[in-house]
Amino acid sequence: MSDLKKMYRTLTQDPFPSEMSLRIGDQELRFTKRTWTLDGEEKGLRYGENPDQPAALFELTGGGLELDGVSFRAAGEGLVSALTEEHMLQAGKHPGKINLTDVDNGINILQYLTAKPAAVILKHNNPSGAAWTEDGIAAAVERAFHADRIAAFGGAVIVNRPIDDETAELINSSYFEVVAAPAFEGSSLATLKKRKNLRILQIPGLAELDKLIGVPFLDLKSLSDGGVVAQLSFRNRILSAEDFIPAEAEKDGNTFIARQPDAREADDLLFAWAVEAGVTSNSVIFVKDGVTTAIGTGEQDRVGCVELTIHKAYTKYADLLASDEEGCSLYELKLKAKTDDDAAAKLADIEARTREAKGGLAGSVLVSDGFFPFRDGVDVALEQGITAIAQPGGSIRDWEVITAVNEASPQVAMVFTGQRSFKH
Repeated sequence: MSDLKKMYRTLTQDPFPSEMSLRIGDQELRFTKRTWTLDGEEKGLRYGENPDQPAALFELTGGGLELDGVSFRAAGEGLVSALTEEHMLQAGKHPGKINLTDVDNGINILQYLTAKPAAVILKHNNPSGAAWTEDGIAAAVERAFHADRIAAFGGAVIVNRPIDDETAELINSSYFEVVAAPAFEGSSLATLKKRKNLRILQIPGLAELDKLIGVPFLDLKSLSDGGVVAQLSFRNRILSAEDFIPAEAEKDGNTFIARQPDAREADDLLFAWAVEAGVTSNSVIFVKDGVTTAIGTGEQDRVGCVELTIHKAYTKYADLLASDEEGCSLYELKLKAKTDDDAAAKLADIEARTREAKGGLAGSVLVSDGFFPFRDGVDVALEQGITAIAQPGGSIRDWEVITAVNEASPQVAMVFTGQRSFKH
């Protein structure tokens, strides 16, 4: 077993050259391989997605790209790819691909959430919890963590405001692999360094993410046959509540119009749609008071995604009750309940209260990265007490979906985003 563990600590020698160039028509992008000297050893990425996959990180350092009048992000604007030893305040082993892509996707989400202190915790390149609030960065981190205490274990915490002493103590109270922030105030850095295996990254650009909005990067997807799909990166068109489109559809000469969201609902929908930009499709997100109450990712059908996301919400809610009240996880309590009548009674009580609270979903809003092809997914969500929905629109059954929210009591709001947010 010790030999198996060694593969995760071993630094691989990558075969990639120090420079790479990409020619697109008569334009050229030039990249330089990023390496770091840590503990007297200069190396690049530890490995790729798995220990037996050599990998390299390349930073855009020269050239530029403009297509159809659209200018792309340029050299000198790097964030994760521009990390130097100076930014790695505590590096541990040389970073691996997964560590950096989790941080990168956190940045991808936070670029749309600059208006308030915001935090996102990621696992396997999907957010497990996210929050924004006027109450400060510590509150954002705490709420993002409690949104999914189970999945947050071993995750990456990315924030858009400097980390202070209170936030550092919160982070250290749980196990994380990476924390990234624009700066560290007071004794927060010394506090975080008590966790010797925690990778601590200072990325000043996290304080200026609003500069990225609307400027795409060249998004390349490699195919298994060696081919490449090139696309402009996703650009969120919903940057304020006013950008939502009233949900309206026609069928057989009849017009169907949904209720507009109120100010609280619109703010939560705006936040949820920003988080959606970093979630693997097919997905839905529930949000309440600026905090994700459930995130569903990567499912094959939309109603199934809604159902599984609700199941996750109930599980996470019950686990939080078990942790707060019994000092153990939901699964540990279930194990005790098999042989302990007192534990069984406590488990039954927690499960009953979870059902009564609908897993914390009551009062949430819902966003969907694609339109609802049928009203079934909406009906399932309505049973949980949601109050508003945002979805792309454009289905031939939009009238049916609007009918579903209009039939709800109290009536549920719905708006269209006018764009899809698939992430494959």
